[in-house]
Amino acid sequence: MYRILTLNNLSARGLERLPRERFQVGPDVASPDAILVRSADMHALELPPSVLAVGRAGAGVNNIPVAALSKRGVPVFNAPGANANAVKELVLAGLLLAARNICPAWSFARGLTGDDEAIDEAVEQGKKKFVGFELPGRTLGVVGLGAIGVEVANSALALGMKVLGYDPQITVRRAWQLSSSVEQALSLDDLFGRSDVVSVHVPLNGETRGLVSEARLRLMRKGGVVLNFARAPIVDAGAVIAALDAGQLRAYVCDFPSNALKGHPQVVTLPHLGASTLEAEENCAIMVADTVRDYLENGNVRHSVNYPEAILPRVAGTTRLAIANSNVPNMVGQISTCLASAGLNIADLLNKSSGEYAYTLIDTDGAVGEELIARIRHIQGVLSARVV
Repeated sequence: MYRILTLNNLSARGLERLPRERFQVGPDVASPDAILVRSADMHALELPPSVLAVGRAGAGVNNIPVAALSKRGVPVFNAPGANANAVKELVLAGLLLAARNICPAWSFARGLTGDDEAIDEAVEQGKKKFVGFELPGRTLGVVGLGAIGVEVANSALALGMKVLGYDPQITVRRAWQLSSSVEQALSLDDLFGRSDVVSVHVPLNGETRGLVSEARLRLMRKGGVVLNFARAPIVDAGAVIAALDAGQLRAYVCDFPSNALKGHPQVVTLPHLGASTLEAEENCAIMVADTVRDYLENGNVRHSVNYPEAILPRVAGTTRLAIANSNVPNMVGQISTCLASAGLNIADLLNKSSGEYAYTLIDTDGAVGEELIARIRHIQGVLSARVV
């Protein structure tokens, strides 16, 4: 039986994908084979050596010590695209909030006093302060064309906007999903310089921290709007406030309140609602539960942020080995030599690499004993090895 530790409450529909006759699942599971997490911060946790996988019921993995787990040969899985529709809808809502000044207009209306005749008079006098703009003909720049960015770009086209996209690492799958009417920006500066609205959809890392900077905001058309439903530090908050105060920006809408932002009259901050729908929570939990189960039961790797995708149909009557290792020469050769010395034939083999890590699945004709597994684990560069 596999043991799954949950660090957050996850959708019951997701946990149902882990049948109780094969999986023990809960917040108090000891010596877990895998951990399922949503928002809990794992960086300070002491992870037991029994952990074979970590699954995040969402897209971002900033709360998970990915680098440390990678060195242990532990794949970290996420749920890319499972919450894409939820985030897309909130991005579009943010776009409309900014375009029509809905939040300050609502605040104005809620503060009206007097009888209805007085309110009507105040409305007629005050509404000119909230004149907005319509979307058709305006240009939206989308930074990052993953699952969410593609949906935002396609939806903005349907609303009549012109759309620029920038993502030098766009996958073939996302490229097929992206409308051919989305124009490719030549660079980030090119995108900012031609956009009325910019929406960011990239992970937070060293390259994207402060991506929306003072210099890039100066490139935007006067009266522009910035939307951030990705991660707070991707946008330089101080630069945004300065651009708002100088009249360069019209509005900033984000999912990340702070003391500097929440009181500014041209900023709308929401309490991290991007994936906060019942549907998104269910979709994320289902995807990550299925992914972790497939890894534990079959050794297949999909939707991993630190190891390459490796999916190998099982050969009937064979024993499967799953090996994570450093991406160095002759690793497969050394493993094959160990198997040959034990008199085992390889029925099927898959080796994939990505960056500094690689992953190998091997189906052998015959059983693999503990002594052989121990020999494979002692090969320099092997990070983890198990019989599936």
